[in-house]
Amino acid sequence: MIQHFENKTAVLTGGASGFGLECARIAASYKMNVVLVDVQQDALDKAEAELKALGINVLAKKIDVSNASQMEALAKDVESHFGAPHFVFNNAGVGSGGLVWENTVADWQWVLGVNVWGVVHGVRLFTPMMLAAAKKDPNYQGHIVNTASMAGLLTAPNMGVYNVSKHAVVALTETLYQDLKLVTDQVSASVLCPYFVPTGISQSHRNRPADLPHQKATKSQLIGQAMSDKAVNSGKVSAADTARMVFEAIAADQFYIYSHPHALGNVQTRMDAIVQQQNPPNPFTARPDIGEKLKAELRTDS
Repeated sequence: MIQHFENKTAVLTGGASGFGLECARIAASYKMNVVLVDVQQDALDKAEAELKALGINVLAKKIDVSNASQMEALAKDVESHFGAPHFVFNNAGVGSGGLVWENTVADWQWVLGVNVWGVVHGVRLFTPMMLAAAKKDPNYQGHIVNTASMAGLLTAPNMGVYNVSKHAVVALTETLYQDLKLVTDQVSASVLCPYFVPTGISQSHRNRPADLPHQKATKSQLIGQAMSDKAVNSGKVSAADTARMVFEAIAADQFYIYSHPHALGNVQTRMDAIVQQQNPPNPFTARPDIGEKLKAELRTDS
């Protein structure tokens, strides 16, 4: 269990907004060194200025987390500035909707690139540094938090690419946790599975790379975007609330972190169907009105 955060170093991808920024603010309140990583320069500059005004050490880097060479350069910069980090938040993520067969190759490349490869790069680059630090110092403690989603535990329709990416993050992080337990007692891991929390993820297309071709949005993608905007913006649990949960989980070495534990009933229903070899259950059982509305919209010619 980790009790002391002061003077330790935290690396946060997607650190200029949403959960990442709120976690960075908590890290700053603990007088930690903060490495802010984001792809959006204006947001990064604003976040860097805010944290530096608090008198802490900040390293801000504009990085595409899906890019292996950029992430490798980041890892070297972190090590040269602060040594091995104590906390790594692989948090950068983008959203995507629509019927799964309507997503283009570019859609898959973008979402899996950020949501999966971004986490892969964070794990493969920073874990060895943390393990090396643990071998040198018996008092070193480290923790990796990967941001997945309740979409990593459920399979809601009309958001298949996102579901696939977040299921991968859950599986990766569960395996990381087990692998770490084989080799050390000083470094651990958690997976964050938020539900609908007001962040910028529903508008993540603003940061889609220009070299990935866009096609005109399909009907299902427009419907998915509208539903996502409404659900995210109506969320009652804030990004700041969720960030506090994350630090409490780190301190307690708690693996699964949920912003909305009430949603676990849907997870239980899905798991029961898997074990009992039943067909996937209706995801709209609790809100049949939403399911019927979505079905009607998709089946109406327009």
